[in-house]
Amino acid sequence: MDAIIVNNLVKRYPRTLAVDHISFTLPQGGVLGLLGGNGAGKTTTISMLLGLLVPSAGRIRVLGHDMARDRFKALARMNFSSPYIALPARLSVAENLRVYGHLYNVPNLKRRIGELAEQFHLSALLSRPTGELSAGQKTRVALAKSLINRPDLLLLDEPTASLDPDTGDYARSALEAYQRETNAAILLASHNMAEVERLCDTVLMLKAGRIVDQGTPEALVARYGRENLEQVFLDIARRVDA
Repeated sequence: MDAIIVNNLVKRYPRTLAVDHISFTLPQGGVLGLLGGNGAGKTTTISMLLGLLVPSAGRIRVLGHDMARDRFKALARMNFSSPYIALPARLSVAENLRVYGHLYNVPNLKRRIGELAEQFHLSALLSRPTGELSAGQKTRVALAKSLINRPDLLLLDEPTASLDPDTGDYARSALEAYQRETNAAILLASHNMAEVERLCDTVLMLKAGRIVDQGTPEALVARYGRENLEQVFLDIARRVDA
């Protein structure tokens, strides 16, 4: 079963066409990258996949469910991480994880929080108010929250932003291990091209709400005659006709 099927998805605002008739599929167990500059439509697409925004047109199926009709069945098996969406600042790290664990009816929640705290080096921070953490610490908490329910589909918007290189590498390794162990599907929006090359099977290049190219990272690098995906990204971003 495909984890995500998107057909002719559109999101219009009064003065902006944020997402312009895009279609794509993410198979279960796959990792799909959404790349594009600011305003390309990445976050808007993820918001529609989560049911936070209603599409202007098109259809979305997630984990076998039509998001327009029975999205709550899909949402129970999904999760999301973004360092740009703040968790409740007055709650401690442990309290935040407990709240989300209860929302997802996670069994053996205390043990699950302990596992994630150890995995993301949060044990010493569990009693700290989340609002007092550094940006990198908040990012690690957001990643732990995204795995609290062992999701079958993980939507990640800049998941390692604000992390130092060592911690970022550790977080990427944790995501790779989780994906291997569970066969979860991952959709990743990132400006870190090395991260995308490492994690993603397939990449969609977005510009002005449209998919302007797609393929494996290796195929895109070869097609554009470049050394890496960052150079491909710059070529597409600066191309007048894209």
